[in-house]
Amino acid sequence: MYAIIKCGGKQYKVQQGDILDIDYLGKAAKETLEITDVLALNDGELKTGEAVATAKVQAEVVLDGTGVNRDRKVIIYKKRRRKDSKLKRGFRKSFTKIRITSIAA
Repeated sequence: MYAIIKCGGKQYKVQQGDILDIDYLGKAAKETLEITDVLALNDGELKTGEAVATAKVQAEVVLDGTGVNRDRKVIIYKKRRRKDSKLKRGFRKSFTKIRITSIAA
């Protein structure tokens, strides 16, 4: 059984026991999370629309990705040739690592 969920403006295909990084939610570790925005559900046959209106996905926060535990650094480098203009910036995204505990139709 798998489900396609929407969380933080992105869509994820999840199964029970999956671990994934989603956008920062501000939840502490070992807190539970209920995702009600289920787009599709497959338990032998694919269901969408009104058939999954009441479906829920339960997840547990494994790691709160703030401070030291943020994502890897992405370097942004801009250079305008022949102008002696350079700009170098770094960016580290905060994330929340979750484990899918159950999918309920």
